[in-house]
Amino acid sequence: MELSHQEVRRIAELAKLELTDEEVALYAGQLSHILDYFTRLQELDTSHIPPTASVLPLHNVMRPDVAGTPLTPEQVVANAQEKLGDQFRVSAVLDE
Repeated sequence: MELSHQEVRRIAELAKLELTDEEVALYAGQLSHILDYFTRLQELDTSHIPPTASVLPLHNVMRPDVAGTPLTPEQVVANAQEKLGDQFRVSAVLDE
């Protein structure tokens, strides 16, 4: 499947890309090769392969939820950019 320069320009427009004429010509060839490869993949018989969500075995990678020693208020705000006592100080978000 050979993409025309007009089709590449339309795709670039949808992607909000500004392409030069040289880039359009280059991408037309590259995108055409990619689409040809997908066409070849569609010819493969995959009827004997069950649907797969992942090729890797699924396992939980989270650590056990164990309560630890809580931080003191001083430790919590120790690296704060601005603080007021034991509280984080942030810029106002609302006008009032």
